[in-house]
Amino acid sequence: MPGMRIMISADMEGATGVTWTEDVIPGTEQWQRFRRLFTGDVNATIAGLFDSGATDVLVNEAHSSQRNLLLEDLDGRARMLTGRHKPLSMMQGIETGVDGVVFLGYHAGAGFDGVLSHTYLENQITGVWLDDVPASEGRLNAAMAAEYGVPVLVVSGDDKACDDAQDYAPEAELVTVKECISRYAAICLPPARTAELLSSAASDAMNRAGRVERFTTHHRIEVEFDASHLAQAAAVIPTVEQIGVRRVGFDAPDMTEAMKAFKIVTAIAAGAVQGIYG
Repeated sequence: MPGMRIMISADMEGATGVTWTEDVIPGTEQWQRFRRLFTGDVNATIAGLFDSGATDVLVNEAHSSQRNLLLEDLDGRARMLTGRHKPLSMMQGIETGVDGVVFLGYHAGAGFDGVLSHTYLENQITGVWLDDVPASEGRLNAAMAAEYGVPVLVVSGDDKACDDAQDYAPEAELVTVKECISRYAAICLPPARTAELLSSAASDAMNRAGRVERFTTHHRIEVEFDASHLAQAAAVIPTVEQIGVRRVGFDAPDMTEAMKAFKIVTAIAAGAVQGIYG
């Protein structure tokens, strides 16, 4: 399996042990603790990939500030893309000709049960639909991967995230690191056990690595917010139409353009939030 290059899109809400807000908000004591566990999950996955033939692993930091992983503790064989304002956001690097992608630390989408479930915005979005199908970040990113001919090799997170992935990435290895009890509670496996699961899944998944036929098609995304003024704010964007009191929709010729527009919609909506009233 010569020259196999793999990308890891690393989110934090689905990492080992994470269960509540303080675990993933930069600057808190809990965040400092869970940065180490998050980095441990990434390293375990990197080890499994290299054990089964990967020759290059690029880790794209995909959570919030995108400055959470500890570079000084990262497996020395990998490279890390860190920092915000990437054109393809969570999927930056997919365009470089990689042979597979891992969705690490993923979570359920807005409007669904799951530990810290959301889609891009933590609590202003109540639902996202891709081509009329409810869409988590995982589903959106899987459609992006398909456009570049890159198979999704592994998805890790809580049981709800893995249930979601069974639909959008049915051939991927699934790693359940915790069992959702509520949005802020879970039964968690300790890092030593999740490391074994992640390494084994990554190693097994390498037999599916390799470029596949690219799938490019027209897409429609609809977004529902928790307040009408957020839909009104987003609807000022050219091509974005308000289709309900709290809902907007737009069309795009391919998934890359759809995700760029989606990023603008979420950024405009986030900027329209006014304190505790939202």
